[in-house]
Amino acid sequence: MRPVPDPIMPGQESVWSFPRPAIAEPTAAHIMIEHAGLVIADTRAAIRTLETSHPPSYYIPRTDILPGILLQAEGSSFCEWKGTATYWDVIVGSEVLSRIGWSYHRPTPQFQILRDHVAFYAGPFDRCSVDGETVVPQAGGFYGGWITSKVTGPFKGVAGSRLW
Repeated sequence: MRPVPDPIMPGQESVWSFPRPAIAEPTAAHIMIEHAGLVIADTRAAIRTLETSHPPSYYIPRTDILPGILLQAEGSSFCEWKGTATYWDVIVGSEVLSRIGWSYHRPTPQFQILRDHVAFYAGPFDRCSVDGETVVPQAGGFYGGWITSKVTGPFKGVAGSRLW
């Protein structure tokens, strides 16, 4: 059962108008990740993925991620649109944020734009922001969307959304 989309205010977009299958597009939004007093990532060259019912996920160019903090984690997962995902730990001093990032070494032809980019779950970091606004992580342990005031839901991942 499809839920009733939230009202859209000026300057907002509804996740219910996002496409299915998903797409990836460049964004000039200022994306920043901060943790333990460090800027982990800072870019205006991210790629955002859009999929019906999901807030955007932001893929950051590896060149805009603090060098030396990524360590490839074990395991992988498969996305029917993007291909096989590789997971990344983030190492900040003695702290290990396990499987907090993911990327596609060999994305499908439609998602080649994601090559050499890494997306991150927002929840474990001290702060993730889009254009200066602190994001709210998408609910559910598997989903990696970043919620801002510019997107309306309801969002996949909340209780009862499994079959959306």
